[in-house]
This record gives sequence, structure tokens and C-alpha cells, in this order.
Amino acid sequence: MANNQMPHNLEAEASILGCIIIDGDIQSELLETLKEDDFYQESNRLVYQAMQKVYGARKPVDVVTLTDMLEREGTLERAGGLQRVTELAEVTPSAANYRQYFEIVRRDAILRSLIRAAKGIIEVSTEGADAREAVAFAEKQVYDISKQEDNSQLAGLSDGVVVRQVLGKFEDIQADPNSFRGLETGFKHLDRITNGLQKSDLIVIAARPGMGKTSLAMNIVENVCLNKGKTAAVFSLEMPRSQIVQRLLCAHAEVSMEKALSGKLTQKEWKNLMIASDKLQKCKLYIDDSSRVSPAEILSKCRRLYASLGSLDLVMIDYIQLMGGTGSSKKVSNTYENRQQEVASITRDLKIMAKELDVPVIALSQLRRIQTKEPQLSDLRESGAIEQDADIVMFINRPDVTATAEDLAKKTVVKGAAELILAKHRNGALGRVQLRFIGESTKFVDVEDQNLPDEEPTHYVAPPEGYEDAFPDDDTGIPE
Repeated sequence: MANNQMPHNLEAEASILGCIIIDGDIQSELLETLKEDDFYQESNRLVYQAMQKVYGARKPVDVVTLTDMLEREGTLERAGGLQRVTELAEVTPSAANYRQYFEIVRRDAILRSLIRAAKGIIEVSTEGADAREAVAFAEKQVYDISKQEDNSQLAGLSDGVVVRQVLGKFEDIQADPNSFRGLETGFKHLDRITNGLQKSDLIVIAARPGMGKTSLAMNIVENVCLNKGKTAAVFSLEMPRSQIVQRLLCAHAEVSMEKALSGKLTQKEWKNLMIASDKLQKCKLYIDDSSRVSPAEILSKCRRLYASLGSLDLVMIDYIQLMGGTGSSKKVSNTYENRQQEVASITRDLKIMAKELDVPVIALSQLRRIQTKEPQLSDLRESGAIEQDADIVMFINRPDVTATAEDLAKKTVVKGAAELILAKHRNGALGRVQLRFIGESTKFVDVEDQNLPDEEPTHYVAPPEGYEDAFPDDDTGIPE
């Protein structure tokens, strides 16, 4: 093969076509797996195209039916004529080696696709495109080719393999209820209902503004990274990285953020902060605070993070309505219908991303500003597709946020009481989880785990010696 020629093997192409003609038992496997573009030579592509049409008409693929289809399509001569079709059957005396021929044809097709993708990447790069868009384009080209290797097909259950796998799973769970436990959130009652956050699930946490969506999500991230030593990627479209870290520090140290910001910390609280800061610097938490990011960009960054670390256990996105859809750099119409379509596309992409990365993805969502009742699925803002695509939808309900002073005085509403409502759970039961919100440290806790805050100090307490050394100037984020 000349160096300037695309990879191909005409003998393998002819042999695989011959196998299809002479062996009806392998026709369905090959004709449903191979694609027309897998063939390099035009005459072979035309023959294969005719084979697919004959097969689609539920007729046997042989020399007669194939020749007839090529004649009706007007492509018989371009395909090499009757002699060429007959030779295909004659040069392949046996179909025993069809898998080897198949591997050769697919290998060369993938190599040609990579070469074409590389040329496209070169063209985009030399045109002076935006760097981020160029990287996203390059990754998509290569990823699309890798997806071609996914040859999943309809499969029956007669062999019993899948059935035995499911029964084996049930047996393992019976022997050990935690054997298939997902990622623990740190909230015991929630974990009991969901059995932990499962891989490839899209979990939507929704609430009205000011209800604590970000706090709850970061409490889960805190448990995953600081308590369990797992890896998490946080995409904060609303809040800068410094504020995310500020919340995490105060929540994990169980220190009042208000007191920290007003310089009223006790010595004990400083000590707790130092311990929390040490754990935070050692944990595998990566934060991206880009103001507007698309699902494709998030997927790209998560792929790179996984490639560099070898692990990724959780992705959190705050929040859906601030995200941009595909081609977000272009002008998007502000009409309600178009925004609905964009959010629908975003949630669909997030679910696909969760499945590809094989990790739970937590995405926060706004609700409509309805104050007279507890939230429900119809309140999801801008798109019913959020409800459709999510595996779990949880609402935060905090009656004290909307309660009047009279309600609080009469104690008909308990201050800090919160309820997590599981309104959708694709693989389990619905339910309600009672929590308590500690506003001082922006932290949700199980009702029985709440801690009373320390009394406020009466004087200023300086930070301990060596405080600044605990916080290096450099920070590590998700790879750009």
C-alpha cells in the first residue's frame, strides 16, 4: 500500500462479501453490524448496499437476488457486473474465517475514520477557532469514532446468562445488604431509601431560591470526598470557587460562617477549621467555576480528570438553568419555547453523560416561585424533560423560610426543620426524609444528629500561629 493511500484490504472486503452470499446463517450478524462506509472500494460499497436492501426485504441474499437488486438500482455495472458478483461467491469457498475478515475490514475502516478526523481537527485548528471550541471539536471527533466500537445488539434471554447475573445479585444482597450499595450521601434515612447514589444515575435536587440546594449538594460532596476519600468534580456556575471552599470548611468544621466572617471565632473553632482545612487540601475534590458551561464541556473535563487520576466517583452541577446548550457561544433566542428546548437538550445530555462516565451526576434545578404549597414535579422550571430524564428527583421543603413571624412565634412551624421529598425514584420507593438545617454552618443533618452551636465569644480571638502556612497560594482545579 502506498504511503498516501488510506488503509484498506480489498481481499478481506471481497471475502466478507462472499461469506455473506454463501452462508445464510451469518447474514444477519454481518448485515446488522457492518456499515456501508466500512468498505473502501466503491464497487464493494454498492454490493453491500444492495445486500442490505435484499435483506431488508426479507429475501435470501444470493447471487440471483443480489444481481436483481443491483439491476433495479441501476448500479450493476458500477458494482463490476454479473461476473464480479459471481466471482465473490466463487473466491470464498468457506465462511469459516468470516470473523477474521470482519476484523480486518473494521480495523481499516476505523483507521480511515481517524485519519479523516485528524484532517478535520487540523482544518479547525488552522482556521484560528476558539481554543476551547477546537479542543471540544477534537475530542468529539475521536469519541464518536470510539463509540462505533459499541456493537450492542438485541439479545435474548434463552442462554440464562443475564437471568443468572440478576439472581446472583439478589443472593449477594440477601447475604450482605450493603454489597451493591451506591455512593453514600451521609444522610442515613436517604441512603436507606435509595441504597446510596447509583452509578449512571442523574439525580436532580430542586428547590426554590434560598432553600439550600447548594448546601445540601455540597454536604453530599463533603461526605463523599472528606469522609469517604472518593473523587468528585463540582461545576459551580453560580458561585466562585472561594465561596464553595468557604462553605465546605465551615460545614465540615461545624463552625458558624457568620462568626467566621465577623471575626468572632473561639480558639476551639479555629482548631476545628485548621483540621478541616488540612483534610480539604488532601481530598480529591476538583472545582470548576466557569460562569457558563455546556454538558459537552463538562463531559470533556471529566474525561480528562478521569484520565489523569484514574478515578471519578461523583459529578455535581450547580445549576441546570445556568447551563448553556450545544453551541452556547452562538446567539440563542430568548423565547420561552426555545429555552424549554435548550433545557430539554441539556438534561438529556446530562443523563447520557452519567451513563458514559458511569458515575452518579447530581444536578441542581430551580423551581417556579410558588409559595403556597410544597413543591411537586409540575413546579420544575422551564422543562418537563428534567422530570423525564432524571432517575431521582428530590425537593427541599423548608416551611420556616416562608413562614410568618406569627407562625414562628406560635411554634406551628419549627425553625430549621427541613424535609427532603423523593418525588421520583426510578429504581426504588418514594419517600420523605426529615432533616434539620443549621444555617450558621450551611449544613443539613439528620434530625437525630443535630449539634447545638457553641455560645458566641465576647471578645476577638486571633487565629493560631502558622495559620497562613496551611493555605498555599496555588489551587488545583479540574484540568483545562
